Amino acid sequence: MTYKHILVAVDLSDDSVILVNKAAALAKACDAKLSLIHIDVNFTDMYTGFMEINFAETQNAMLEAAQKKIQTLVENIDFPITETIVSSGDLCNEISHAIELQHVDLVLCGHHKDFWSKLLSTSRQLINDTSVDMLIVPLED
Repeated sequence: MTYKHILVAVDLSDDSVILVNKAAALAKACDAKLSLIHIDVNFTDMYTGFMEINFAETQNAMLEAAQKKIQTLVENIDFPITETIVSSGDLCNEISHAIELQHVDLVLCGHHKDFWSKLLSTSRQLINDTSVDMLIVPLED
């Protein structure tokens, strides 16, 4: 099968470079478009009411920082990036929305093999929620 549009879910850690390089090599081989997505936590969903926080200001600062990091990542990749998406909210919902909006047919994401990932696997949630093929790249801890 040939893919037309690959979406890479990045957390903007050093591992993101590994994922994007793998995705770029695959996109080059398939003559596919390549897009990146980063989803931050939406703190308003986790708010308990115990402290007074300006959520809009905090969320905007986090999104601006993420946008700068993803731009640096794009500048260091030797492949054209079609779209960069930086958002906040539920990871599965945001990725599903991007799949539909961007006509993505492959999602690539990393998976750590540590204790917490065995308990709280984002990859597993994505596998259950996405409607397209997925490539899960194991990442060393």
